[in-house]
Amino acid sequence: MSDENLLTRREFTLESALAILTAATITITGCGDDDDDDDNGTGPSGQPGSEVGTISENHGHTITLTSAQITPGTALVSLNIMGSATHPHTIDLTAAQVVSIGQNQRVSVTSTTNDGHNHTVTFN
Repeated sequence: MSDENLLTRREFTLESALAILTAATITITGCGDDDDDDDNGTGPSGQPGSEVGTISENHGHTITLTSAQITPGTALVSLNIMGSATHPHTIDLTAAQVVSIGQNQRVSVTSTTNDGHNHTVTFN
């Protein structure tokens, strides 16, 4: 190995510090409250008859129940609301809650706690 490809101690320290700072910046911006997202917005509405949930303190999470999920009125367990966020959350809906959503009644549930926080998801 030639000496021309070796880093000096100073160059190595500088490159390491920059790599750490870059990773920290990505982590901080990846899960922050993004002003571009409507705190109540959750993305595209999907197909006709679908219901889009509103997610509190949102930073990229989304949830849309399709008409196919609503029509049978069965319990929906562990629906992922990750969307474009950097971490997942899930919600569970009972059969009665799914029927209520299909009847345009307001239903709110709390997501799982991940990354030190949770969200309230509201339909209608």
